[in-house]
Amino acid sequence: QQPTSPPEWSIAEEVARQTVRSGQNDIGGVRITLPQYAKGMSWLRTTLPQYATTTWLKILHESERPLKFDTVVGRGIELSCGKRSLITGEGEIIGTAIASNYVMESGIHFAEFSIVGGRPYLGIVRPIPNLDTDGFADDDGHFHFMSGYNDDYFMAAKTDEWGTSNVHACEYNSFDGSMNRDDWEGDIEHDERVTWEGMESCEGGDTIGMLLNLDSGTLSVYKNDWRLGVMKDGLSGSYCWYVTAFESSAVSIRSGSARKIG
Repeated sequence: QQPTSPPEWSIAEEVARQTVRSGQNDIGGVRITLPQYAKGMSWLRTTLPQYATTTWLKILHESERPLKFDTVVGRGIELSCGKRSLITGEGEIIGTAIASNYVMESGIHFAEFSIVGGRPYLGIVRPIPNLDTDGFADDDGHFHFMSGYNDDYFMAAKTDEWGTSNVHACEYNSFDGSMNRDDWEGDIEHDERVTWEGMESCEGGDTIGMLLNLDSGTLSVYKNDWRLGVMKDGLSGSYCWYVTAFESSAVSIRSGSARKIG
Protein backbone atom coordinates (compact mmCIF):
# COMPACT_ATOMS: atom_id res chain seq x y z
CA GLN A 1 0.00 0.00 0.00
CA GLN A 2 1.47 3.34 -1.06
CA PRO A 3 1.26 6.27 1.33
CA THR A 4 -1.25 9.05 0.98
CA SER A 5 -0.20 12.66 1.32
CA PRO A 6 -0.70 13.83 4.89
CA PRO A 7 -1.42 17.51 5.48
CA GLU A 8 2.10 18.21 6.78
CA TRP A 9 3.78 17.21 3.52
CA SER A 10 5.27 20.06 1.52
CA ILE A 11 4.70 20.58 -2.17
CA ALA A 12 8.30 19.47 -2.77
CA GLU A 13 7.65 16.22 -0.92
CA GLU A 14 4.56 15.50 -3.03
CA VAL A 15 6.44 16.28 -6.26
CA ALA A 16 9.23 13.94 -5.15
CA ARG A 17 6.70 11.20 -4.42
CA GLN A 18 5.12 11.52 -7.85
CA THR A 19 8.52 11.57 -9.56
CA VAL A 20 9.66 8.39 -7.80
CA ARG A 21 6.43 6.55 -8.58
CA SER A 22 6.47 7.68 -12.22
CA GLY A 23 9.72 5.79 -12.82
CA GLN A 24 11.22 8.67 -14.79
CA ASN A 25 14.62 8.05 -13.18
CA ASP A 26 14.63 4.38 -14.20
CA ILE A 27 17.69 3.26 -16.15
CA GLY A 28 17.25 1.19 -19.29
CA GLY A 29 18.42 -2.39 -18.95
CA VAL A 30 18.89 -2.13 -15.17
CA ARG A 31 16.74 -3.68 -12.46
CA ILE A 32 17.01 -1.49 -9.38
CA THR A 33 15.57 -2.70 -6.09
CA LEU A 34 15.64 -0.36 -3.14
CA PRO A 35 13.69 -1.21 0.04
CA GLN A 36 12.14 2.24 0.14
CA TYR A 37 10.37 1.61 -3.16
CA ALA A 38 8.71 -1.61 -2.09
CA LYS A 39 6.53 -0.46 0.79
CA GLY A 40 4.44 2.54 1.62
CA MET A 41 6.22 5.27 3.57
CA SER A 42 3.86 4.98 6.52
CA TRP A 43 4.59 1.25 6.80
CA LEU A 44 8.34 1.88 6.68
CA ARG A 45 8.31 4.58 9.34
CA THR A 46 6.21 2.61 11.80
CA THR A 47 7.71 -0.83 11.21
CA LEU A 48 11.42 -0.28 10.52
CA PRO A 49 13.22 2.17 12.86
CA GLN A 50 15.99 2.81 10.32
CA TYR A 51 13.42 4.48 8.05
CA ALA A 52 11.89 6.69 10.76
CA THR A 53 13.24 9.82 9.08
CA THR A 54 12.88 8.64 5.47
CA THR A 55 11.23 11.14 3.14
CA TRP A 56 10.22 11.01 -0.49
CA LEU A 57 12.88 13.65 -1.17
CA LYS A 58 15.53 11.29 0.17
CA ILE A 59 14.17 8.45 -1.94
CA LEU A 60 14.19 10.71 -5.01
CA HIS A 61 17.82 11.58 -4.33
CA GLU A 62 18.69 7.88 -4.15
CA SER A 63 16.81 7.18 -7.38
CA GLU A 64 18.94 9.79 -9.15
CA ARG A 65 22.15 8.02 -8.10
CA PRO A 66 21.19 4.37 -7.62
CA LEU A 67 24.59 2.79 -8.23
CA LYS A 68 26.17 2.02 -4.87
CA PHE A 69 27.47 -0.85 -2.78
CA ASP A 70 24.69 -2.39 -0.72
CA THR A 71 26.16 -5.78 0.20
CA VAL A 72 29.44 -6.42 2.01
CA VAL A 73 30.87 -9.90 2.58
CA GLY A 74 34.07 -10.46 4.54
CA ARG A 75 35.42 -8.74 7.60
CA GLY A 76 37.29 -5.46 7.56
CA ILE A 77 35.31 -3.49 4.95
CA GLU A 78 33.42 -0.31 5.77
CA LEU A 79 31.21 1.72 3.45
CA SER A 80 31.06 5.51 3.38
CA CYS A 81 29.87 8.42 1.20
CA GLY A 82 26.35 7.06 0.88
CA LYS A 83 27.66 3.52 0.29
CA ARG A 84 29.51 4.64 -2.82
CA SER A 85 32.98 4.22 -1.29
CA LEU A 86 34.61 1.36 0.52
CA ILE A 87 37.65 1.28 2.76
CA THR A 88 39.45 -1.68 4.26
CA GLY A 89 41.47 -1.88 7.42
CA GLU A 90 45.11 -2.84 7.63
CA GLY A 91 45.98 -6.51 7.33
CA GLU A 92 45.34 -9.29 4.87
CA ILE A 93 41.59 -9.81 5.30
CA ILE A 94 39.98 -10.04 1.84
CA GLY A 95 36.47 -8.61 1.59
CA THR A 96 34.03 -7.84 -1.19
CA ALA A 97 31.46 -5.09 -1.76
CA ILE A 98 28.69 -5.68 -4.31
CA ALA A 99 26.17 -3.39 -5.96
CA SER A 100 23.63 -6.21 -5.71
CA ASN A 101 20.54 -4.00 -6.00
CA TYR A 102 21.75 -2.66 -9.37
CA VAL A 103 21.33 -5.61 -11.73
CA MET A 104 22.34 -5.03 -15.35
CA GLU A 105 20.17 -7.20 -17.60
CA SER A 106 20.54 -5.74 -21.10
CA GLY A 107 22.05 -2.82 -22.98
CA ILE A 108 25.26 -0.89 -22.30
CA HIS A 109 26.52 0.15 -18.86
CA PHE A 110 29.58 2.09 -17.73
CA ALA A 111 30.98 2.38 -14.20
CA GLU A 112 34.03 4.23 -12.94
CA PHE A 113 36.08 3.03 -9.98
CA SER A 114 38.29 5.68 -8.37
CA ILE A 115 41.18 4.02 -6.57
CA VAL A 116 42.43 6.04 -3.63
CA GLY A 117 44.71 3.32 -2.32
CA GLY A 118 45.51 -0.36 -2.54
CA ARG A 119 45.32 -2.79 -5.44
CA PRO A 120 41.71 -4.01 -5.64
CA TYR A 121 39.96 -6.39 -8.01
CA LEU A 122 37.11 -4.77 -9.99
CA GLY A 123 34.51 -6.67 -11.91
CA ILE A 124 31.11 -8.15 -12.62
CA VAL A 125 29.32 -11.04 -10.98
CA ARG A 126 25.98 -12.78 -11.23
CA PRO A 127 23.27 -11.50 -8.86
CA ILE A 128 23.40 -13.79 -5.84
CA PRO A 129 20.70 -13.41 -3.16
CA ASN A 130 21.16 -13.29 0.60
CA LEU A 131 24.92 -12.83 0.79
CA ASP A 132 26.33 -11.97 4.22
CA THR A 133 29.61 -12.26 6.08
CA ASP A 134 28.44 -14.77 8.68
CA GLY A 135 27.21 -17.24 6.10
CA PHE A 136 29.75 -16.89 3.30
CA ALA A 137 33.13 -15.66 4.56
CA ASP A 138 35.66 -18.41 5.27
CA ASP A 139 36.98 -19.22 8.73
CA ASP A 140 39.47 -16.34 8.50
CA GLY A 141 36.86 -13.80 7.43
CA HIS A 142 37.89 -13.73 3.76
CA PHE A 143 35.47 -13.56 0.85
CA HIS A 144 36.29 -13.55 -2.86
CA PHE A 145 34.09 -14.83 -5.69
CA MET A 146 37.13 -16.68 -7.09
CA SER A 147 37.95 -18.61 -3.93
CA GLY A 148 35.82 -21.68 -4.66
CA TYR A 149 34.51 -21.57 -1.11
CA ASN A 150 30.81 -21.12 -1.99
CA ASP A 151 30.57 -22.37 -5.57
CA ASP A 152 27.80 -24.90 -4.86
CA TYR A 153 25.60 -22.21 -3.32
CA PHE A 154 26.28 -19.81 -6.17
CA MET A 155 25.29 -22.39 -8.80
CA ALA A 156 22.17 -23.32 -6.84
CA ALA A 157 21.08 -19.68 -7.26
CA LYS A 158 21.35 -19.86 -11.05
CA THR A 159 18.31 -18.72 -13.03
CA ASP A 160 17.44 -18.29 -16.69
CA GLU A 161 18.37 -14.62 -16.29
CA TRP A 162 22.04 -15.67 -16.25
CA GLY A 163 21.86 -16.34 -19.99
CA THR A 164 24.10 -18.78 -21.85
CA SER A 165 27.56 -17.57 -20.84
CA ASN A 166 29.49 -19.66 -18.33
CA VAL A 167 31.47 -16.64 -17.13
CA HIS A 168 29.76 -15.99 -13.80
CA ALA A 169 32.44 -13.75 -12.27
CA CYS A 170 35.01 -11.72 -14.17
CA GLU A 171 37.40 -9.15 -12.73
CA TYR A 172 40.25 -6.81 -13.54
CA ASN A 173 43.37 -7.41 -11.46
CA SER A 174 44.88 -4.01 -10.67
CA PHE A 175 48.25 -5.52 -9.77
CA ASP A 176 49.14 -6.25 -13.39
CA GLY A 177 45.98 -5.54 -15.42
CA SER A 178 45.23 -9.20 -16.08
CA MET A 179 41.81 -10.84 -15.93
CA ASN A 180 40.44 -13.37 -13.48
CA ARG A 181 37.27 -15.32 -14.31
CA ASP A 182 35.28 -18.21 -12.91
CA ASP A 183 32.39 -20.44 -13.95
CA TRP A 184 31.90 -21.91 -10.43
CA GLU A 185 31.78 -25.38 -11.99
CA GLY A 186 35.37 -26.29 -12.78
CA ASP A 187 35.40 -25.96 -16.57
CA ILE A 188 37.38 -22.71 -16.34
CA GLU A 189 37.91 -23.07 -12.62
CA HIS A 190 39.46 -19.98 -11.06
CA ASP A 191 41.16 -18.96 -14.32
CA GLU A 192 43.56 -16.32 -13.00
CA ARG A 193 45.84 -13.73 -14.53
CA VAL A 194 44.67 -14.22 -18.09
CA THR A 195 46.39 -11.73 -20.39
CA TRP A 196 44.49 -9.61 -22.87
CA GLU A 197 45.53 -7.09 -25.50
CA GLY A 198 46.03 -3.61 -24.05
CA MET A 199 46.10 -4.62 -20.40
CA GLU A 200 47.82 -2.28 -17.92
CA SER A 201 48.14 -2.21 -14.15
CA CYS A 202 46.86 0.68 -12.03
CA GLU A 203 47.53 2.19 -8.62
CA GLY A 204 46.23 4.74 -6.16
CA GLY A 205 45.10 7.90 -7.93
CA ASP A 206 43.96 6.09 -11.07
CA THR A 207 40.38 5.72 -12.26
CA ILE A 208 39.38 2.48 -13.93
CA GLY A 209 36.32 2.49 -16.13
CA MET A 210 34.46 -0.68 -17.06
CA LEU A 211 32.07 -0.82 -20.00
CA LEU A 212 29.70 -3.79 -19.96
CA ASN A 213 28.03 -4.12 -23.34
CA LEU A 214 25.37 -6.81 -23.10
CA ASP A 215 24.37 -6.20 -26.71
CA SER A 216 27.77 -7.41 -27.93
CA GLY A 217 28.64 -9.50 -24.86
CA THR A 218 31.87 -7.65 -24.05
CA LEU A 219 33.56 -6.10 -21.02
CA SER A 220 36.01 -3.31 -21.88
CA VAL A 221 38.42 -1.49 -19.57
CA TYR A 222 39.43 2.18 -19.47
CA LYS A 223 42.23 3.76 -17.46
CA ASN A 224 42.04 7.48 -16.71
CA ASP A 225 39.63 7.99 -19.65
CA TRP A 226 41.86 6.04 -22.04
CA ARG A 227 40.39 2.90 -23.56
CA LEU A 228 42.70 -0.07 -22.99
CA GLY A 229 40.67 -2.68 -24.84
CA VAL A 230 38.19 -5.55 -24.53
CA MET A 231 39.07 -7.67 -21.50
CA LYS A 232 36.39 -10.36 -22.04
CA ASP A 233 33.85 -11.33 -24.65
CA GLY A 234 31.16 -14.01 -24.83
CA LEU A 235 29.16 -12.55 -21.93
CA SER A 236 25.38 -12.76 -21.59
CA GLY A 237 22.72 -12.53 -18.94
CA SER A 238 22.55 -10.42 -15.79
CA TYR A 239 25.49 -9.04 -13.79
CA CYS A 240 26.28 -6.70 -10.89
CA TRP A 241 29.39 -4.57 -10.28
CA TYR A 242 31.67 -5.52 -7.39
CA VAL A 243 35.03 -4.76 -5.77
CA THR A 244 37.24 -7.15 -3.82
CA ALA A 245 39.83 -5.38 -1.68
CA PHE A 246 42.35 -5.87 1.11
CA GLU A 247 45.38 -4.24 2.78
CA SER A 248 44.29 -0.63 3.29
CA SER A 249 42.36 -0.23 0.07
CA ALA A 250 39.94 2.59 -0.69
CA VAL A 251 37.70 2.60 -3.78
CA SER A 252 34.62 4.54 -4.87
CA ILE A 253 32.09 3.72 -7.59
CA ARG A 254 29.93 5.90 -9.79
CA SER A 255 28.05 5.68 -13.06
CA GLY A 256 30.27 6.73 -15.91
CA SER A 257 29.64 9.13 -18.76
CA ALA A 258 27.96 8.00 -21.95
CA ARG A 259 30.72 9.70 -23.93
CA LYS A 260 32.98 6.76 -23.04
CA ILE A 261 30.82 4.38 -25.02
CA GLY A 262 32.21 3.58 -28.43
